[in-house]
Amino acid sequence: MSINRRTFLKSSAGSLGIALLPASFKASVASDGFLEIIAGPSQQKLYSEDAPQSDLWSYNDSTPGPEIRVKRGDRVKVRLVNKLEEATSIHWHGIRIANDMDGVSGLTQKAVEPGATFEYDFIVPDAGTYWYHAHNRSWNQVSRGLYGALIVEGDTTDFDTEHDRTLILDDWRLDETGKFDTASLGSLMDWSHGGRLGNWLTVNGQSQPNYTLNANEPYRLRLINTSNARVLELDTKQLGAKILAYDGQGLPTATELSYQPLLLGSAQRVDLLVVPKPGIPMQLDEVSGGQAFSIASFEILEKSDSTSANPAPGKSELAMPALISNELPEPDLENARVFTLDMTGGAMGQTGDITYKGKKLEGMDFRDTGQVWAFNGIANLADAPFFSVQRNDTIVLNTVNNTAFLHAMHIHGHHFRILERSGSDVDEGQPWRDTFLIGPEQTTKIAFVADNPGKWLLHCHMLEHAAAGMNTWFEISA
Repeated sequence: MSINRRTFLKSSAGSLGIALLPASFKASVASDGFLEIIAGPSQQKLYSEDAPQSDLWSYNDSTPGPEIRVKRGDRVKVRLVNKLEEATSIHWHGIRIANDMDGVSGLTQKAVEPGATFEYDFIVPDAGTYWYHAHNRSWNQVSRGLYGALIVEGDTTDFDTEHDRTLILDDWRLDETGKFDTASLGSLMDWSHGGRLGNWLTVNGQSQPNYTLNANEPYRLRLINTSNARVLELDTKQLGAKILAYDGQGLPTATELSYQPLLLGSAQRVDLLVVPKPGIPMQLDEVSGGQAFSIASFEILEKSDSTSANPAPGKSELAMPALISNELPEPDLENARVFTLDMTGGAMGQTGDITYKGKKLEGMDFRDTGQVWAFNGIANLADAPFFSVQRNDTIVLNTVNNTAFLHAMHIHGHHFRILERSGSDVDEGQPWRDTFLIGPEQTTKIAFVADNPGKWLLHCHMLEHAAAGMNTWFEISA
């Protein structure tokens, strides 16, 4: 059996309608109030029922791991139990938490060794759609399935649990039998090109699931791209979708998407408002291959056929309450400190001078170290920070992509505004983000307030690019 996008198109997996319910927390609660997340090996079918089980790594024997759903301002206490064969950690992506809870092994904490535990304890300050994932050897651990959703509800909610759904999107590289391809992990070809790209897409760990929705009732669909490197191109037109939030940050009102398809980079999230029409089935298509491939379909039930609770009276597409915005500090552009991040390296481009661990790389060094990308000429984490600033300084970061590839840049511990993007006005005027896409030979300027003390990571979220050099860090004084 050959696994490719044509096979994906023709597959009939997931032919029965199933309820799209929020994931249960599946994690045991210890007597001291900690939720236990166990990282360990597991098996799961990714392709079809007649395909073999894939050998994965997962949280609590499931990929995705258990959904953590809390209220804004709640305290989250998670005990990570490591039953893997290598050290690990958990990063809480998009959450503005204390630095020592950020989960970056080698920067904010020591990696959790096999058989050991680590306790994460933090307050969630912002409502929105976030996620958690392994942050030690991420290129290996995330690709094997170590991730889950972290949903933070506002003080009030627009949608009840029946109408608030999470869709975790991932692409997997499968071998000819339909099993996860472990042999190709760590390929220098992936590291020096576009990252590890798969040949099969899943939604909530399922192949082409078919979900049921009620006609004429508004739904909030929270989309999370957990792919190692793939930028998903999603056709949202046939869903009649409007945008509620980007990267967890809500818009004042639901907004029409100004372009198609919707680009959702690695680690990015988007919340969609969908109001199904009676008798009109819907599907979510990925179109990057030049033609539409349905990755999820939706069966629309008439109210007379529905067994679920109806929304509150008066709730409709036109009467949708606005999401509550998080209170984030506005950048002071007139007094900003300005820094430039020069991105170089990779295949088909100007490698330039690259220094790794204090040594300039030459010849076979690139192959031997796996370091083929650089920020300002330095591959991976240097001893000195990219910049050091005072708390509450405004930072303007000019990111210059002098490579032949697309990148998804993520800043830990902060959210930023996109001020300008050469050759495009996409994202201008949009709300806060924590991850932005930057194209080949493109320059993007962002701004944020450095209000969270500590050592913070700045990296490409194409995880192979990060492993191969696209990591740096900055420091904010207390």
